Amino acid sequence: MPAAKKICCIGAGYVGGPTCAVIALKCPHIQVTIVDLNQSRIDAWNSPNYELPIYEPGLEDVVRQARGRNLFFSTDVDNGIREADLIFVSVNTPTKKSGVGAGFAADLNYVELATRRIAAVAHSSKIVVEKSTVPCRTAESMRTILEANSQPNCRFDILSNPEFLAEGTAINDLFAPDRVLIGSLDTPEGKAACDTLTEVYANWVPSERILTVGVWSSELTKLAANAMLAQRISSINALSAICEATGANIDEVAHAIGKDSRIGPRFLRASVGFGGSCFQKDILNLVYLSESLHLPEVANYWKQVVVMNEHQKKRFSKNVVDTLFNTITGKHIAVLGFAFKADTGDTRESATISLIRDFQAENANVNIYDPQVKHEQIWSDLSEVCPAVPLTTLQKRVKIFSSALEACKDAEAVVIATEWKEFRDIDWNEVYRNMKKPAFVFDGRILLDADKLRGIGFKVTVIGRGEKL
Repeated sequence: MPAAKKICCIGAGYVGGPTCAVIALKCPHIQVTIVDLNQSRIDAWNSPNYELPIYEPGLEDVVRQARGRNLFFSTDVDNGIREADLIFVSVNTPTKKSGVGAGFAADLNYVELATRRIAAVAHSSKIVVEKSTVPCRTAESMRTILEANSQPNCRFDILSNPEFLAEGTAINDLFAPDRVLIGSLDTPEGKAACDTLTEVYANWVPSERILTVGVWSSELTKLAANAMLAQRISSINALSAICEATGANIDEVAHAIGKDSRIGPRFLRASVGFGGSCFQKDILNLVYLSESLHLPEVANYWKQVVVMNEHQKKRFSKNVVDTLFNTITGKHIAVLGFAFKADTGDTRESATISLIRDFQAENANVNIYDPQVKHEQIWSDLSEVCPAVPLTTLQKRVKIFSSALEACKDAEAVVIATEWKEFRDIDWNEVYRNMKKPAFVFDGRILLDADKLRGIGFKVTVIGRGEKL
């Protein structure tokens, strides 16, 4: 099979955009076109001042170097498909909200629409690559659709190439990946297609880091990897509750655990809970898969990871209420951070959304500040999680500020919900002067110097630390 000269990526979101921008940068001999039906998103990717639709450290520099050279963004999906030798399908696969599998199964509507469009438009053979996170055997469904609707003399080879990016470090992850996983069918044609995609990555990824496996193993590996990472977070968060009850310090416990070479230190930082587009969605997908395969014990095992995450968020918000003399009605709470983690503007499944929902249920006033999340995204997320509350009412009780100092002014409590480094460098003396007394700080990310804040006069509660004993 000849080398890929033109690549098309369907979907200009958090995965397709950065991934194919880096491919274009590293492979100047390959034309890369990223297509999306969302005109405003494509306009942002093409903006002359590089106001890109997503925030990711290092991404702007990559786009600046490659855009207009061999990297293009377009709403002309059909032309992108027709011209490409290799097509990445990188569309959204959210958890279903209704119908069979609601709340657990992945909604593959966008994957199917993209697949059908490829079959309808393509006039030559293509390699079609699953980039979206999908359930096991989705490639089989895609192949069935393509073969049933293809033009004469068109052949489609399906590959699975899941992403393992962490938002906030995605560009570094793409530059130096732990591994690139490519799944193919065990046929001569499948192996040839695999070789073609391998050749693309080999332009900058060492051969020993490019793993080739069966397509079903590749699909399951993505779900399994995220489930294992989320399991570690829920495990350390479960231990943080024990620490608070016994007087132990979760930082000390995690550090000691992480020194065991069999365990290691990664993903052992207690917090108010994990978020993002992948962890919860992929675990619920794994739960649904297990139930579909009549493995209820396996399903219940993985479901508990999500149950623990929800418990951690509820436990944290209840602790705020309990500490503020068992009521926050009418009180002002400054919530610093709305993104699900630092160095991203992504709010999907952010723990902050759950906290604010709980604070609203207690009739509190909430002041929000986040350095990257757009205001319209905040209102959209809060409207979705508080459907019974009209937006006009919500906007009377929730305010968004342009700085942390403004958000904290006249508040009874400050909640650290996202681990933005700038929160460490706030003038906490000024924050204290402008807050109501006693002034409380609830650190849900173990970010701040608690002793320093207590020296200023704050009442400080840090997740996973049992200071009361």
